[in-house]
Amino acid sequence: MSTVLIIEDEQRISAFIAKGLKSAGLTTSTAQNAAAGYELAASNTFDLIILDLGLPDEDGFSLLGRLRAVGMTTPVIILTARNGVHDTVMGLQNGADDYMSKPFHFDELLARVRLRLRPNDANSTSSVLEYDGLTMDLLRHTVLVDGAEVELSSREFALAETFMRNPEQVLSREQILSRVWGYDFDPGSNVVDVYVRYLRAKLGAERLETVRGVGYRLICRR
Repeated sequence: MSTVLIIEDEQRISAFIAKGLKSAGLTTSTAQNAAAGYELAASNTFDLIILDLGLPDEDGFSLLGRLRAVGMTTPVIILTARNGVHDTVMGLQNGADDYMSKPFHFDELLARVRLRLRPNDANSTSSVLEYDGLTMDLLRHTVLVDGAEVELSSREFALAETFMRNPEQVLSREQILSRVWGYDFDPGSNVVDVYVRYLRAKLGAERLETVRGVGYRLICRR
């Protein structure tokens, strides 16, 4: 199982990322400042590091430089509120493998994490999901329903992937919002119900069951 170190000083964001990665089958550790992050990275073997730049005790660029200076080759994804071209270029030139701006959607972050982990952990990050006549190719971004390809929007695809990774499991609206729409979602929104309706029209209404008062689940057709 792959291990990910999250170096992020905002506890809400750190907990959100950790929860999502754990649900995707990854093991996580967290640090809220550069000193703790460096100590964890130096004393443990991680498969990936997610690094915030705005740390309270040291700039993330500086921390990244120190990690690379001691020969650490672990892939690093920078996750930051700094979204200028200069910062992006600087991050990549100083040893980052990827760069994402906040606010972000978790499904995109997870896709980038899987991309960086794939050479070392191809089994746990399979690019093809299959369940009861549904086939999702995460790399080609295609979906087959009983062998016939259907077209999904990016959000529909992310929602379908969430169900495909948790077949027969009841997912609450809050869980779905968090995983598909990101940590900054509106818990009072009906967007989940709207997109479930879209998916039923494309994948088959009998596949997505409503669990009254709780949420939805992907089920095997009877």
